[in-house]
Amino acid sequence: MTISMQVLVVGGTGTLGRQIAKASIDAGHQVRCMVRNPRKAAFLQEWGCELVQGDLLDPESIEYSLEGISAVIDAATSRPDDPKSVYETDWKGKLNLYRACDRLNVKRVLFLSLLAADKHRNVPLMDIKYCTERLLEDSTLDYTIFQCVAFMQGLISQIAIPVLENQNVWVSENPAEIAYMNTQDIARIVVTSLERPQTIRKSFPIVGPKAWKAQDVVKLCEKICGKTKSSKVLTVSPFLIGLGQTLVSFFEATSNVADRLAFSEVTGSGISLNASMEETFEALGLDATQISSLEDYLREYYGIIMKRMRELDIDVDKEEKKRVPF
Repeated sequence: MTISMQVLVVGGTGTLGRQIAKASIDAGHQVRCMVRNPRKAAFLQEWGCELVQGDLLDPESIEYSLEGISAVIDAATSRPDDPKSVYETDWKGKLNLYRACDRLNVKRVLFLSLLAADKHRNVPLMDIKYCTERLLEDSTLDYTIFQCVAFMQGLISQIAIPVLENQNVWVSENPAEIAYMNTQDIARIVVTSLERPQTIRKSFPIVGPKAWKAQDVVKLCEKICGKTKSSKVLTVSPFLIGLGQTLVSFFEATSNVADRLAFSEVTGSGISLNASMEETFEALGLDATQISSLEDYLREYYGIIMKRMRELDIDVDKEEKKRVPF
């Protein structure tokens, strides 16, 4: 039986944060979301979340958001269009949040980190995740750290749609094998841990059932949507990405973009982003069969899209031929 808790979700408008907020509501918890722009978070309120306006760089708003809260789920990460660097936005924000939790005796905190952050400290976002993990380990908070990988949802715009529409697919020159995870599964795991004392002051990886290279994801998409002609896969060299990072770093307003470009060193490192989930499943009382496979996720996505296209009488191949002048 689920015991209702007063949960504060930070980063509730993000791709993962919104799934965590929804899963928390569905589990019977009272959910509050601290958001910078309540108007853009109206959907959270419609789901049953309480909205409070706040900013991790504003300690006073954090304290207001923490009033009456028994647990915090931190899924916040700065957006690519934020004008400040991730060090200023994310790191200072983490310090403000966890210092406030300690000061107000909100002990239970769940932090969404990234897998292999310790191996890529030259990448700003990974360095902040690593430092935040160390910050929590040195604190007196009852933390649980979840080390995530890339989301299946991100593959839709990157690969699934370009394959369907016969567009070029861009990948790193030396792509890492990534065990992509469905954000809905991550959210369910995170919310389940709220009431599992065996997860306190521990770190757990959250990864999908299988690690994939980008080219293999392209082939899977082609197979599922029935493409007979192979997609054109173009690679981007680390040099070009590094050049782009250097150029945008000259301008203060694009410093966050430069930090995000640096993340390509992780996805293009050739190092597998995967880990054993045995300890995670055991601690949470979950079964591996409850986790979505990438095949099932993409089949469901294409099934919905292809059905809609048939209803609208859209033929992707015909549309492609219209663009060819001979």
